[in-house]
Amino acid sequence: MSPRNLGIGYTDREQPFLLREPLMSAPSGPPPTPAERSASEYDWRLGRFPKLMMRRIQEVLLVSSAYDSFILEEDGLLTEMIYNEYIDLGLTHAPNITRVPNGEAALARIGPRKFDLVITMLRLGNMDVGNFERAVHRLDPQVPVVLLMSSEWELSRVMHQHPQFGADSLYVWHGDAKLFLAIIKSLEDRLNAEHDTRAADVGVIILVEDSVGFRSSLLPLMYSELVKQTRAVMAESLNPMDRRVRMRARPKILVADTFEQGMDFYRRFHRHVFGVVADVSFPRAGRLDPQAGVDFIREIKHDMPDVPAVLQSSDIANARFADQIGASFLHKRSATLLDDLRNFMLENFGFGDFVFRLPDGREVGRARDLQSMATALEQVPLDAILFHARRNHFSNWLRARTEFALARRMRPRKVSEFRDLEALRAYLVRNLNEAIRRSRRGVVEDYARQRFDPSFGIARIGGGSLGGKARGLAFVDALLAGAGLEKEFRGIEVRVPPSVVLGTDLFDEFLDFNRLRHDALRSTDDDWLTHAFLRARLPDSLYADLRTYVENVQGPLAVRSSSLLEDSQYHPFAGVYSTFMLPNNHADGRLRLAQLGDAIRLVYASTFRVLARRYLDSTPHRIEEEKMAVILQPLVGARHGDCFYPDISGVARSFNYYPYGAMRPEDGVVSVALGLGKTVVEGGQTLRFCPAWPQVLPELADAEEFLNRSQRAFYAVNVGTTEFVPTLDGERSLVQLEIEAARAHGTLAAVGSAWSPDDNTFHDGIHRPGVPAVTFAPILKHEAFPLAALLQRLLEIGRTGMNSPIEIEFAANLQSQPRSFAVLQLRPCATAVEVADVELGDCTRPELLCYSQHALGNGIIRGLRDIVYVRPAHFDSGLTMRVAEQIRAWNDHLMRANRPYILIGPGRWGSSHPRLGIPVQWPHISAARIIIETTLADFVVEPSQGSHFFQNLTAFGTVYLTINSFSDDGFIDWEWLDAQPATAETPFVRHVTLPVPLEGRVNGSVSRAVILKRAPHVLGGA
Repeated sequence: MSPRNLGIGYTDREQPFLLREPLMSAPSGPPPTPAERSASEYDWRLGRFPKLMMRRIQEVLLVSSAYDSFILEEDGLLTEMIYNEYIDLGLTHAPNITRVPNGEAALARIGPRKFDLVITMLRLGNMDVGNFERAVHRLDPQVPVVLLMSSEWELSRVMHQHPQFGADSLYVWHGDAKLFLAIIKSLEDRLNAEHDTRAADVGVIILVEDSVGFRSSLLPLMYSELVKQTRAVMAESLNPMDRRVRMRARPKILVADTFEQGMDFYRRFHRHVFGVVADVSFPRAGRLDPQAGVDFIREIKHDMPDVPAVLQSSDIANARFADQIGASFLHKRSATLLDDLRNFMLENFGFGDFVFRLPDGREVGRARDLQSMATALEQVPLDAILFHARRNHFSNWLRARTEFALARRMRPRKVSEFRDLEALRAYLVRNLNEAIRRSRRGVVEDYARQRFDPSFGIARIGGGSLGGKARGLAFVDALLAGAGLEKEFRGIEVRVPPSVVLGTDLFDEFLDFNRLRHDALRSTDDDWLTHAFLRARLPDSLYADLRTYVENVQGPLAVRSSSLLEDSQYHPFAGVYSTFMLPNNHADGRLRLAQLGDAIRLVYASTFRVLARRYLDSTPHRIEEEKMAVILQPLVGARHGDCFYPDISGVARSFNYYPYGAMRPEDGVVSVALGLGKTVVEGGQTLRFCPAWPQVLPELADAEEFLNRSQRAFYAVNVGTTEFVPTLDGERSLVQLEIEAARAHGTLAAVGSAWSPDDNTFHDGIHRPGVPAVTFAPILKHEAFPLAALLQRLLEIGRTGMNSPIEIEFAANLQSQPRSFAVLQLRPCATAVEVADVELGDCTRPELLCYSQHALGNGIIRGLRDIVYVRPAHFDSGLTMRVAEQIRAWNDHLMRANRPYILIGPGRWGSSHPRLGIPVQWPHISAARIIIETTLADFVVEPSQGSHFFQNLTAFGTVYLTINSFSDDGFIDWEWLDAQPATAETPFVRHVTLPVPLEGRVNGSVSRAVILKRAPHVLGGA
């Protein structure tokens, strides 16, 4: 096999072109600036668009007499013609045309106003066109002047009388508005070529033609075809932003009329040349050279044999020269000249379908896009692959599709580098598939049934917003696309689960079509919402897409809310709207589709549920402002019998409100659990660690005590049933299992230890005798999985990307190949501590209602007269549901009265596990300004972080104090509190209204807080 390059390579010499001494001098011009170098690293997924086509023709001065205007159909129509031509071709930035009737009027306009281009006809009133051109350049030396003629006779006259007009300043117009587009685009290409080729590897086509008449015919065709083919490539784009980038990155056409000018273009842009179109005869060294085009293409072909080139001539005999230099030939006198040029561009510049051919020219396959190219490469004969690989066809085709990185990777490779042609085929297919996946990563693409990949990417169905949660997923997907974590953590796939997002326009369409908006906005009955929304019909436009989705996606599905306001920094709406887990395992696809439709309807309904209304009442927002998008995702996890769940789930925060020992708040904190993340986000029993100090686990200091409050159960999706019960709470598809089930499933080994009562010690692993416990020791101590290091990197990436503290929800499968780590959510969170220090003052214990060494928040809270607290002597952990209902009633009363209050109670506020605290939801306590979590003699629970409750708490700026009276890190004066007269009370809860307001002081930088029984008149030092 000869050492030829792959279509893919520059030359059939052994070394790639860029690694040997160039035939000609190196490209001229200064080296790229730092800004230009960084521009080449753009990533439009993160909003870093390549700054292409920055210099545009925006203001055009057209000088034409009334007669010429009539010929041009100007009179208000020329601007419309040009504008329509831009619109038809999908272009933006149509220039503004200003018409004046003569040369004097034009010069009067040029003085006070800046024009980018002057187009003039021959008749200028009393002014000669040559004098006019010189007068224009005295006023503005930089503005190009183009002379437009209506006939070949006018052209010959001007060239004889005014030789100062270069050929590139003369055009003949035969009534086609495309000529104006070609003139404008040709100038823009020349202005932008230097920057755009460096910034984004944009391609270049060189046209050398000294005949004004032919150039006036060729350029409009070339630009129209170029733009049309670019639009065809844009049809393969993933979304509107991708289409915009592809249009901006179309190849430039650089027009020369002499040998020297054409060669200068080649020297400057040879790394980017798509192809060459050259006349046979044009000026060289100041004289007309009948062989200039032949020599021009011969020099280029000697240097880059695979560059597509076409030689054109009015003399058919010159076709023999084209054969000699390996170029195509076009006969200028042919009736099909323009069509022949169009076909040459299609076949050689990489536009249109890729047609696989054997060396004898027979077609053996076609590829429309990257996906079909990868498929065709697996099927076509090896001789066809070799034929195209040796002729640069693959890389040209890729560059035409703006797949510059892949084209660059292939271009220097040589066929001789591969052991055989099958290895070459495998290389091409592998690189194409990698490029497809890479190009779709971090991109929210428009959902297309024919290219939908259920294992990868984020796609949108419908218009409008993605909602806050989906925006966060799309953003972290874009961050991960360029993070290089696959190299840092080999054998682990770090990704966002493949997702389909239903845009908020579908929500509006659903409400309006079913006439639900009016009643839903006013309803306070969740049962009515459930029934009304389940009876409603989803938009017809959605059903076909959902049908193909259900047909392609296997395994359990998560149907998640993503409202406009969800996951915002100041009001995150965490846990307010519904999420549903579908088994998605019924044999009948129609029933799976129906279940998916019900889940989507119920997510829509949760926008108006009472819980959401209560939350909204605590914010400046109105319920009618809210719109709901929906996320569809395959559930992260694996099947174990009739259950489906991940090995690990958790929440990582970049800011730790309760650091321990040498930990710093900015080191972050992670809460992890076995099974579904419901345990973590709803405040269940989890393990907490700092990713910077993963082996420092103070919770395990007292092994027996940790065992009593460690995770004893976990959640999973019940895949033993094919049913989905549609209710707003979304709990019916879940089951709760004891950790012994995880031992049987084989998932406990990676996260478990055994507690030995003999020595009151945890022994790593679960194979020794003892009581199993979820300690994550194999991971945190022995790094069986690099969880801490991976989370450190992700928190760093997310914090840098958002310029704020963040929270990440995640899940991991440790037994899959490769092992997988999925980011399920990324949202900003407010720390509320970046303010001036607050002096707590020198108060004695009798002056204080409470003191806490674990305080979340910062500032001075004045004017609090109301206290609602759970009575310690009457507390029963088995009755916390009743306590929650009573507190909810008091909260509603105080909210209506606009009276913020202090809330005190044992255990974790907001826990979904009644045995760990009071299971309130955020709207049930939203009027509380200070919330205190306490311990009792027989009820000691570790404080919780990372839950939905905690996220809302920090977002609303509510002060949260933790007090453990039995570990000397705080106290509450219960006797004083019980001595205050009750405004109202039940056996479990008391409400006290004080005659004198209290004052809370919280210093977030040291996590300390006090509440003074009387607000001092002078705040000493505060």
